[in-house]
Amino acid sequence: MRFYYRYLQVLVRFLPIAIALLRDRRRFVLFGGSRSVSESVHRERAERLTHTMLELGPAFIKVGQVLSTRPDIVPPTYVDALSTLQDEVPEETGGDPFAVVEAELGDTLDLETVTPIAGGSLAYVYTAAYENERIALKVRRPDLVAMIKRDLHVIRRLLPLLSLFADERQQYSLENAADDFEEIIRDELDFEREAAVMAEIGENFADDDRVVIPDVYPALCSDRIIAMEYVEGRKITDDDALADVGTDATEMATLITRTYLRMGLVDGVFHADPHPGNLAVTSDGRLVIYDYGMSQRLTEQEQADITALYRTLVRRDVDGLVNTLIALDVLEPTVDRVAVRRVLELVIETLEGRSEITWRAIITELFAMLHDFPFRIPPNVMLLVRVGTVGEGVCRSLDPEFDFLAVTQSFLVDHGFIESELEALFEDVRADVRKSAPVVAGLPARIDTVFGQLERGELVVRTDPVESADGDSGVGYAVLSSAFVLAATLLSFQDAVYAGLAFAVAVGFLLCYVWVRRIQ
Repeated sequence: MRFYYRYLQVLVRFLPIAIALLRDRRRFVLFGGSRSVSESVHRERAERLTHTMLELGPAFIKVGQVLSTRPDIVPPTYVDALSTLQDEVPEETGGDPFAVVEAELGDTLDLETVTPIAGGSLAYVYTAAYENERIALKVRRPDLVAMIKRDLHVIRRLLPLLSLFADERQQYSLENAADDFEEIIRDELDFEREAAVMAEIGENFADDDRVVIPDVYPALCSDRIIAMEYVEGRKITDDDALADVGTDATEMATLITRTYLRMGLVDGVFHADPHPGNLAVTSDGRLVIYDYGMSQRLTEQEQADITALYRTLVRRDVDGLVNTLIALDVLEPTVDRVAVRRVLELVIETLEGRSEITWRAIITELFAMLHDFPFRIPPNVMLLVRVGTVGEGVCRSLDPEFDFLAVTQSFLVDHGFIESELEALFEDVRADVRKSAPVVAGLPARIDTVFGQLERGELVVRTDPVESADGDSGVGYAVLSSAFVLAATLLSFQDAVYAGLAFAVAVGFLLCYVWVRRIQ
């Protein structure tokens, strides 16, 4: 009975927004032409939808946060509004978490020292005294699991109705969305998993004294409680938080970017929720990262594919980008590659025409242009997209001129994922030489043949004079000789064999030039 009451409650709350969207397609719901709606109206609807998600509780807050990274389902205006959803919900939601502390740690901790400091959609955070130290306790609300399961069931039952308001492309994405929602939300409810991820990331950054990952106390952890080191810090976007500790805003933004890139591309386990509430700065200017509920591990293949995504975007490698999107299951293997390639070339041209290019702009433009193809965003890719867009937003709030993409490119070069600009040039030259090597290898025999024909008078070249008869007829050989000397110079930094070959060809053309000058 409770399920049906909740289903009806959710349906009634979303009905006005659903009718408004339906009227955009048919003015009188069942008949009539489509109508054009201004951006301000869409923005107002998006804000109303965000407020509704917040009021409906934890499961819908998480769904809203996930939808904010799904441009294959949600238009850009709604993405912007939903991305503001935070984890704050009424304290009474899901029961009293202090009862969990009493039940599980009442014999271990002095309960009189337990003090609440923060609340989220899934958990509450306390501090407590333990073995002469101050620790933090993240405590899951006691009745939350049942509430989440019920609401996920409601969402499942709502999907057929949502499909009525979606076009064919969105329907394809919605079919996969429910599974993705459940996977992400259930991962967040698994506190044992979160504690393990947190400990692993802490080990990965043990050698970096600029980043603080709170230590975990395994003996106090359970499936409902995570006990960790209590690390004080000021919210990183608070006014004057960085200035008060003598930390440069651009330097901190760079540290945040490189930290998250390292997690995803190097370590393969990453914190996926870098909103301002989860990032703080200590009194000595170090970066603190809180709350590892939204986190993910990547397989080696996923790491390689996602690294390839960054690399192909930075190098504007369209063919590589198509292959990477297919490898990541964003596009179907049967997709029309030629058509996708044309679309991606248009995306790059559009972005290059802008005065400022951001990660959010790249993702928005990329997925907007892929609307004509059936595509989806798997959970791992979706979380990495969220890391990029949310993280870039935080960095630009610290430094409005911060170039997220330049720092990303620098990171990729430093870790050997892409070559520097000079190395890329050499690699392109080497590739060209490698392709032309068979032709170059046959040049001596061909030159000998040409000389033989010239000596026997069998080769006659007729041209219309452009300049006076006094011009230098051997200038073409001189140009070719110069070109191969330049190629030999470049190749000498990379491969002595190819450099020697190019130099030999240059000498050959130089001899041709000298010979032509002598017979003139």
